[in-house]
Amino acid sequence: MIINLIIKYLLTTIILVAGMIFYFKLAGKYNIIDKPNERSSHNYITIRGGGIVFWLAAFLYIFSYALTPLSLWRGVGGEVAFTLLFFASLTILSAISLWDDISSLPNRIRILIHFLAISILFYGLGIFRILPWWQILLTYIFIAGVLNAYNFMDGINGITGLYSLAVLIALQYVNLQILRFTPPDFINYAILACIVFLFFNFRKRAKCFAGDVGSMAISFWIVTLLLQLITKDRSIVWIFFLSVYGVDSIFTILHRLYLRQNIFTAHRMHFYQIMTNEWGISHRKVSLLYAFVQLIVCGLIIYFRDYRMQIAIAVVIVLSLVYFLKFKKIASID
Repeated sequence: MIINLIIKYLLTTIILVAGMIFYFKLAGKYNIIDKPNERSSHNYITIRGGGIVFWLAAFLYIFSYALTPLSLWRGVGGEVAFTLLFFASLTILSAISLWDDISSLPNRIRILIHFLAISILFYGLGIFRILPWWQILLTYIFIAGVLNAYNFMDGINGITGLYSLAVLIALQYVNLQILRFTPPDFINYAILACIVFLFFNFRKRAKCFAGDVGSMAISFWIVTLLLQLITKDRSIVWIFFLSVYGVDSIFTILHRLYLRQNIFTAHRMHFYQIMTNEWGISHRKVSLLYAFVQLIVCGLIIYFRDYRMQIAIAVVIVLSLVYFLKFKKIASID
């Protein structure tokens, strides 16, 4: 059994690496690249859209069901139905995001497709049946916010892959040790995709960036897992597994609104951008720091199970206070 798992994950990893290399050839041919500008945190041309590996991992996860013996098919039928709907929504989201990486799209089109993908996911999870309308509306807003926050936070080498890996590891621990809410492989395939992506991205000079397709795909996958866990446990405390990104994103938006800036335009005012561009800390160190802090936060919520909401609120307060350290250097930003 263990040998079979090792072989399966090894083959999956090889296919993901091969898929990345093939994509690099296509990106070079069709000029899918990221050119630095005055708001960038890098200064060299890099392949954009390497996060397509997350979509490929989801496809391989779907394909793994084709190898399920017919004698076991009845037992996994429900999982297959949900996974197909998840993959359909992920594919729609990834396709529009890749298109946006190649040629910028109007905000209204992207938002429409985002809500379509979220609606398909809600149908697969039965959200429309188990939640009142106002909670459904709040959940739409929350998920749309997470997707866009993930996209805005994808600005330095390693941050998307490492942060996602930290959250996925925490979710897998909960899944295996506390409350089974999803098939373990549904998380493992995402973990493998993160590792492969980091192999090409977590470098002093990255081979590729995630692009919109990557940040949107992995954030959608993580949101799906969180919704599965929340609906199973009937507790919203698990949203604090994204608290580090959440604090940075929300306070940066509030800061830009205070300055009367357009929050939809590119900028360099996130805390991680201040750390890299103004404080001179390397991209990889900042990415490791974000992932490590989020992993610690997840660990605290898991360990102090009986007081997890109090712990989560205390953590957000501490992170909020830490965020304001950025104002020591904010005067140097135009």
